[in-house]
Amino acid sequence: MNTRRLTTISMLTALYVVLSILTPVKVANFKFTFEAFPILVAGLLFGPLDGLYVGGIGSFIYQFLFSGYGITATTPLWILPHALSGLLVGFYAKRKGFSLSFIETALIACLSALLVTSLNLLALYVDSKLYGYYSYALVFGNLIFKIAVGIILAIIYSMALPKLLTFLKKKFNRN
Repeated sequence: MNTRRLTTISMLTALYVVLSILTPVKVANFKFTFEAFPILVAGLLFGPLDGLYVGGIGSFIYQFLFSGYGITATTPLWILPHALSGLLVGFYAKRKGFSLSFIETALIACLSALLVTSLNLLALYVDSKLYGYYSYALVFGNLIFKIAVGIILAIIYSMALPKLLTFLKKKFNRN
């Protein structure tokens, strides 16, 4: 890994944390944020490990410093969704030779959003059972809304990603 790539991954991780802090709209257990964007960029630009790094390290930093919960028994469950998302996106991009059409980009962004929503639901379920605050309405009440918002965000990401990735690929091909 060269210095430029390491710096870019570090900046994308920092951007993930900043977007997690500054853009959320929180309602009960729902959080609307643009934090997935840097993870998608890392996975689509560099591959699975870099997507995993941005999602995993960024989630860890957010959970530890800014979530208000610190480290708990379920912290790994809250880190897992974005880490696996970066891994999935990166594997897909690598399989396609890092050259994806708009439809492929939209598809992988939507699948990533559904993966994150599903794993966050699992984390919330386990967390609520473990710490004694479970209620069906809290865990499953706004699931359809979360899925719809995830897909809408994925489509927004898909509109911005192709041009950004083209620009970044040109920057990384220069020495």
